[in-house]
Amino acid sequence: MIKLDWTLFLQFANFIVLLIALNALLFKPLRAALAARKAAIDGDLAKARSLDEGIQSQVAEYEAKLQEARQRGSQERMALRQAAQSEEARLLGTANEKASQRLQALKEQVAGEAEAARQGLRGETETLAREIAGKVLGRSL
Repeated sequence: MIKLDWTLFLQFANFIVLLIALNALLFKPLRAALAARKAAIDGDLAKARSLDEGIQSQVAEYEAKLQEARQRGSQERMALRQAAQSEEARLLGTANEKASQRLQALKEQVAGEAEAARQGLRGETETLAREIAGKVLGRSL
C-alpha cells in the first residue's frame, strides 16, 4: 500500500529536479537540433522549389526559342525553294528560247539545203530525161 508521508514529497521534489536537469541537458538541445534540422530542410525545400521554377522557366524559354528557330528555318527554306524555282523557270525559259532559235535556224538551213538540192536535181532531171529518152528511142535528142 502507498503511504502518504514526507517521502512522497521527497520523491516529488526528486522528480521535479530530475525533470529540470533532463530538460536542460537533454530535451532543450534535442528540440534545438530538431528545430535546426527542420529549418534546414525547409530552406533546402524552398531552394529546390526556386531552382525547379528557374529550370522550368529556362525550359519554357528554350522551347520558345527552339520553336522560333524552327519557324525561321521553315521560312528561309520556303524562300530558298521559291528562289530556286524562279531560277529554274528562268533557266528553262532561256534554254527553251535558245532551243527554239536553234531549231528555227536548223529548219531554215534544212529548207535552204532542200531548195538547193531541188534546184540541182531539176537541172539534172532534164539531162537525165534526155539520156533516158535517147536510150529508149535509140537515138539522141
